[in-house]
Amino acid sequence: MTKITYAIVEHDGGWAYTANGVFSEPYPTHDAAAAAARRAAEEQRVPGATEVIQYEDESGKWHEETASGSDRPATAIVDKT
Repeated sequence: MTKITYAIVEHDGGWAYTANGVFSEPYPTHDAAAAAARRAAEEQRVPGATEVIQYEDESGKWHEETASGSDRPATAIVDKT
């Protein structure tokens, strides 16, 4: 199972959270960034519909597979302050 960790950090004169090396928008307070990280983490765990997906890999080959809507990542929040 995949795990996504949201880290609350100081960023761009305020606060943000990161996930997989990507920053969220800045928030004016630590509490606002932490609340946004909790919402994002909760949304990641919500199951969706099982669907057939198609994608092209880096070599240009197309693939088709079934993506299970119940295959959701585990999430965690880390406060870097």
